[in-house]
Parts: sequence; C-alpha cells; structure tokens
Amino acid sequence: MAVRPTSRAARAAASIMCSLVVVGTSLVSGCLSRPIARQDTRTTGTVVERLAKRVDKIDLLLTIDNSASMKDKQDILALAVPDLVERLVNPRCIDPLNPLKTSTPGSPSEPCPSGMEREFEPVLDIHIGIISTSIGDHGAGSCPVTTHFSNNDRGRLIARSDKDDDNQADNDPPTYQGKGFLAWDPEQKLSPAGESILDDGAGRGLVPTLTNMVRGVADVGCGYESQLESWYRFLADPAPYDTIKVVDGKAVREGLDTTLLDQRRAFLRPDSLLAIIMLSDENDCSIREGGTSYLVAQRSYKDSKGETHDWRMFRPRKECSEKGPDDPCCKSCSAERGECPVDETCSTENAVAVLDEEEDPINLRCFDQKRRFGADLLYPIERYTEALTQPTIGDHEGNVVNNPIFSDLDPNDELTTVRTPELVFFAGLVGVPWQDIARQNEAGQPDLRSGKDKDGNPVGGFKSAEELSAPNAGFSSTWDIILGDLKEFRPPADPHMIESPVPRNGQNPITGTRIASPDSPDDANEINGHEWIPKANFGDLQFACTFPLRAPTTGGDCSRDRAGRNSPLCEDNPDGTDSERQIMAKAYPGLRQLALVRDLGEQGIVGSVCPAQLQNSGPGDSDFGYRPAIGAIVDRLKTRLGGQCLPRALQPDTNGQVSCLVLEARSTPEGQCGCDERAARREVPSKHRIAKQMVLDDPVAEASGWNCVCEVEQLSDPDELKACQDTVPPAPVEAGGERVDGWCYVDPRLGLGREEVVAKCPSTERRQIRFTGEGEALDGATQFVICSGDTAKQ
Repeated sequence: MAVRPTSRAARAAASIMCSLVVVGTSLVSGCLSRPIARQDTRTTGTVVERLAKRVDKIDLLLTIDNSASMKDKQDILALAVPDLVERLVNPRCIDPLNPLKTSTPGSPSEPCPSGMEREFEPVLDIHIGIISTSIGDHGAGSCPVTTHFSNNDRGRLIARSDKDDDNQADNDPPTYQGKGFLAWDPEQKLSPAGESILDDGAGRGLVPTLTNMVRGVADVGCGYESQLESWYRFLADPAPYDTIKVVDGKAVREGLDTTLLDQRRAFLRPDSLLAIIMLSDENDCSIREGGTSYLVAQRSYKDSKGETHDWRMFRPRKECSEKGPDDPCCKSCSAERGECPVDETCSTENAVAVLDEEEDPINLRCFDQKRRFGADLLYPIERYTEALTQPTIGDHEGNVVNNPIFSDLDPNDELTTVRTPELVFFAGLVGVPWQDIARQNEAGQPDLRSGKDKDGNPVGGFKSAEELSAPNAGFSSTWDIILGDLKEFRPPADPHMIESPVPRNGQNPITGTRIASPDSPDDANEINGHEWIPKANFGDLQFACTFPLRAPTTGGDCSRDRAGRNSPLCEDNPDGTDSERQIMAKAYPGLRQLALVRDLGEQGIVGSVCPAQLQNSGPGDSDFGYRPAIGAIVDRLKTRLGGQCLPRALQPDTNGQVSCLVLEARSTPEGQCGCDERAARREVPSKHRIAKQMVLDDPVAEASGWNCVCEVEQLSDPDELKACQDTVPPAPVEAGGERVDGWCYVDPRLGLGREEVVAKCPSTERRQIRFTGEGEALDGATQFVICSGDTAKQ
C-alpha cells in the first residue's frame, strides 16, 4: 500500500503508537498493513494509514485504448460490462460461515436466501464515463483530426456508438443530461432522474447503452497512446490546455479547455469512490507536453526550400550504449555537452548527427528512449502516482496547487466531504501474461478457477496487491517477474515481459515455459506462440502474450505488406508461410502501467488484457474473458462498499478491549465543537495531545477545514461490549433495552463476536473495529483509530 509520509507529530509518537485512520458511518473499521498482535520479533513504530468511510456512490471512469489492434479487446470488454455492472448493483449473497458459498439474486431488490447476506449493499448511485487514450500528437502534426476525428479526443468524455461512421462522431448514445456519462439512479433520487433500468431486453437500459459506448470507442486513434496522461488530463490536470502549437521550435499550450472542466465538475463528486479501469495492449506513451518533447512524435519536416523530409531523432552520446542509460553522460547529442568528453559520433558535416531509418523507426519512438535517444521524453510515473494519492500536485508552471481529485469542484452544491486517497483505485488490464498474475493451485501452477489466496482459500482469480508483493518462484515478489525496476533499468525476470524488437531467450519463472524461436510452430509457446521477425523499417516489438480471436479477420497484422515475418498471429499456408488470415490477437508488455499499479499498493489492481479462454462463457466459467479482472476489481472495491475490514489482527486484553484511541475530526462553526454534547464523545485528554496534533497535521486537514477534534469512547461495560460484538446487523445494538453508544473490536477467530457480524468482510479480513449508536461518525467527520503497541519487524 502506498503510505503517505508521517507528519511531525506522528514521528514524535513513533515509539509508542501504531496508527490507523478511519472515516465512517455505521459499520466501520480500521485497516492495518502490519500486525499489532504479539510477535516473537518486533519493533515499535508508527503506521499511518487512512481508511475511508463505507461509501454508497461510485464514479467509474473507463480509459480505453483506441489505437489499431484494440477492437478485439474492446469487444471482450463489452462482454464483461454486464458482469461489472451486475456485481456492483446486484451484489452476490454469501454464507457468513462459508465465504466460498455464494448466490446471486435475480434483482437488486430480491432478498438473499435464508442464512446468507449481501457482500455489500447494492450501489444505487454510479456515474460511468469513458475516455480514449488519444489526446493528439502534442504539436508534432502526426495525428491530425483532419485524418480522423478520434486522433485527438482531448481527454474529454466520449459517448460514441459502434454504428458511427469511420470519420464522424454522432455521439448518439443517450447520456445523463447530455453530459457525456451515464448515471445509475434506480431510486430516481437525482434531479433530473438518471437511468433506472439495467436491461429491458430491447436494447435500452444501462447495460446495453454502456456496451454500445465501449464498442464505439473504436480503434482508429492516434498511435502515440497516452494511456496515463489521458485520464490525468480529465481528472487531475489543474489547467488542461485548449490547443497546443509549435512556436519557434517549441510546443506551447494555449487557452483553457472549459468543456473538459465542465465535464469533470459534473462527473466527479467530491465524496465518491473513484475507480479508473484502463484497457490497453501497449505500453504507455504519455509524451511530455511543451518544449521540444513533441519531436519524438514528429514524422516529417520541411527544409528552407519547402521540401519535405523524414524526421529522425538526434543520435545519443555513445555513453548510452557503452556505459548504460543511467550514466550521467548518456544524453542526446543535441544537448549541451557540459563536463562530458567530446563525442565524435555526435556530429557530421557541422550538423548534429541523427539516427538512420533502421535505428529510428517511427513506430518505436516510445520504446527504450533514454538508451536510444539519450533522453526520456515521457512524463515520469510519479506524476500519476501523486495524482492518485496526494492532496496537492504541481501545475504546468511548477506551482503547487490543490489536486482536483481531492477537492470540492462545485462549492455551490450540498456536498462538502472530500474523498481521501483510500477512495481512489486504479485497475490496469494490460499486456502481461495471465499466468504471471494468477493465483496458483496446490501444484504451484496458475489457476484462475481454483488458485489459492494467501490464506489457502481456493478462490481463483488474479493476485491481490499483497499477494503480488510476496515472494514467488525464487524472486522477492511477482513484481520482479513482470516488471523488474524501470528506474534501475533492470528487466523483468519473465522474458515475455521484456520489451525487445529482436527475438528473446529464456523461460517463464512460474510456468517454466521457454521462449520459442521464430521458426517454431505457432503453438510452441502457450503464452505468446513464438518470437517473430518484425520488418526493420516499420519497427515492432515482441509480444508479451497472445490469444485466439473470437472472429478471425483478414489483413490487419497479417496484411500482405507485412508478409514473411512468420508472425504467431497469422494462420499458416500449406507451405508453412503466413496467410493473410489473422487468428490470434496480441499484447505488448505494459510496463509503465504496471509500475503505477505497483506504486499504488492496495489501491492498484492488475489484470491481463490477454484472456485465458474465450470459448466457455457460462455462469460458472470464472476464467472467461475479463471476468478474472472484473472479479479482482470488485473484490477490492467492496472493502469500501461493505464497510472496512482489518487484514491484520489487533491484540485484545482479557476483557475484549484493545489499546486503541479513536479521535474524530470535523469542521464546525467557530467555538461550537462541543465534544461533551454528544454521547460516546469527550474532549481529548491532555495525555493524548500528540495524537490530537497528528490528526490536525494530516494532509487533508486544511482542505477539510477541521477545527474540532473529539475522542470517541471504547465500550467498557461487559454487557454493552458483548452486545456490540454479538449483535448481527441490521438489528440495533442494545443492552438492557437501551441503545449502545461507542465502539468495540470484533474478531470471531479470537472469540470476540459472531461470524455474522463481519459477514461482509473478505474471507481473509474477518475482523472490524465496529462503531455503534452515537459512536458512528458524524456527517463530514473523519475518525482516526490510533493503537499503542508493537508492529512486526519487516
């Protein structure tokens, strides 16, 4: 999990406290990434994590790659749309005593079978929007909208039909108030009302409309895909530009895209759960905007005589190849030499040397930039990590400003609570073999149907963030296998995940699958078929994974002009050469997107754009298409939708209490804090002043306007404590006929409370800090749970 830096007060308390932060109502708990329970080897310290309240609204943004070769993946995503929507609006029922036993009711209003409970309450308020990865050529002129309108979707919401003409966007699917997104509103609480029908069977309703919009993204966008920058521009860019043009050799932003800002303001509520789901089969190419970075997307230029020539990138200094891309003298020959020695390869006939056609194919401009060009012209991953985790970010001028994702974009509405980073999730369905990220069965083999989670439950699906970070196949984590270290230029251990224009060698550390040579049969390697020989002056990379097309096509990656390369995507002719019939789809290593998912920790979710199988799509076929990815996404979101649950146990005393302090922060009219005016609350004792200051030093404190901090009392009366731990929701918690106000720790595995109380928690997180009666968080308040004790040495 990405942990924010501790405050000054938190550091002062480091030797005596382990901290959690919880925002919540009703059934809420803290969450620990390290155990407080007794350990043989331990060290004191402070773990500061914020957990958000249980939410009842979602803003869901689909970021869909619309470059060539994406249509087949979009079709599979369209098939997964009903699964995603159904899981959110009609949650499954689970048996509290057997979490693997599930049942799906016929409708959101239908009750669960006897003895079962919903895994979370049906979500009755969802915004769903779509953006593409095409945001233009950054001034290079290589992706003009005159060629196709979708070469530059500008980071705005799009609502196109799959019936749209090749070069005309009708934007005809009906969206909420014509704002470009869909609004699920079954109780008709919005004004005007949103969509209340899932699917009427006649092509109307939320599911068919969204399915149509997914397919309408199409695959004719700009080839320089900005998978990360596209959602950043829509959600986080403080001042998205209206136009960009080249002036005196440098790209200059002009104007402000007020249309995008209006869409953002309408779509993004300040207190919703924000989920970004990305679908892409290529690595991210988010080119820096401004200055000369646009040159990496430039294809041609005109000389002083008006004649057109192919543009070639400047040659890198020889240190890039001789000493490596991290050498301080690895830079472009066009850059100032500084203290680096003279490089005779950098000039020719009094001009800066440029690369030739084979060294600089335009299709590989985003690949291995530092080594090949001496400069990294893409935005750093930290830009996107900060956007999804920090309350402030830098604008285009270098100023620190409020992050729109963690701001109230419409101060005139009635919403005042601002989301915290724990309510932001990013899921990447990208180029990575599904075998690498699937849970494994007893034999240690990837198994999407019954692979075991970290506690040995045969749940199948993709690994969680914690499981991805655990040792695997002799490596310190799965991340070493699929990602390596981009900053250290250390390649992934799985050779299928190495970006390379030439055939690779080695074997997959998990499955033992060996890379197959270009002259191998098309089915020689179950992960990507075999290596192949890209056309030199076109430029292409080896594949991370391949999968059978549901409907084979003619041309495309098997067109006649690409013949003779022995591609694993093409059906063989009788003589063994490639035919023009394409039967397989491909994906390249999605390394930059994976780096973001890794950096986000528990807020990141990884799935494979290469499905395990597309033949069997019955209700029990959990490995079909993108169902494993949808399952991983919903499983992670439900920790917020169903009330927060503890992945690690606290250590109770003999009375069933824990050594924890709960503080509640909120904004009140000046001088009206009044802690003693409400049951279960009191002024913070002076002995806890360090903890109180830690709350006030929290990064969201200023944005939220906190000026009142109270303590919420832990239940101590034996009867009240037992009622809190044993009363099954939704029954009111009472003792002796009186309401119980306060909080308690529930952990059935330690004999504290009943399993049914934590039924909505994941099977591996069945424990909670439960707030009841007046102990529940007040509207707009944030509750901090601070536990004294030891943490396990990491």
